[in-house]
Amino acid sequence: MQQLFSDMIKQDIKPFLSKCGFAKKSLNFYKKTESLIYMFNFQKSSGNSADNIMFYVNCSIYAAELAQIQSREIVTAPKEAECHFRARIEEIVESVPDRFSITPDTNMDDLRKTLLSGLEEAIHFFDTMTNTRSIVDYYTSGPFLHLGEENFHLLLQSNDVAAAKNYFKALQEKYGTEMVYFRN
Repeated sequence: MQQLFSDMIKQDIKPFLSKCGFAKKSLNFYKKTESLIYMFNFQKSSGNSADNIMFYVNCSIYAAELAQIQSREIVTAPKEAECHFRARIEEIVESVPDRFSITPDTNMDDLRKTLLSGLEEAIHFFDTMTNTRSIVDYYTSGPFLHLGEENFHLLLQSNDVAAAKNYFKALQEKYGTEMVYFRN
């Protein structure tokens, strides 16, 4: 099963993502633009066996501008956990399963078709995330707590005080209120 997984990455996934501008490094595929690094990470399950290979597809975006706000070193090949936008593929593509599995009964043609179609849809999603503000807007539209401090910083830095106030209000409505003090 491991060989089937490796062959699929080598013969199907790598050529498809290469045509879309992604470069492979281990089980990570990166596409760099001026302000963002898009990434697909193929994460094998820890419970794999000789006759069952399960894996997940992580979709991530790294923004050097947010790393700078976080006072972190800017990297050129981020790990998935260092990215600022992080989601499993099924969170942004409804037509894929929450995990993929290769067993002796797996129809590899169907698996490839589903996976490649899902990657194509995820790339279309990536195409909507064109800059750091896109990531912030995604999380503020939720509203999600992820990158909360960085979201505020970027919104205030760009003089979008109204958006920062709306984000704060939406977070309070979603998660409740607690006394919060802001420093100038």
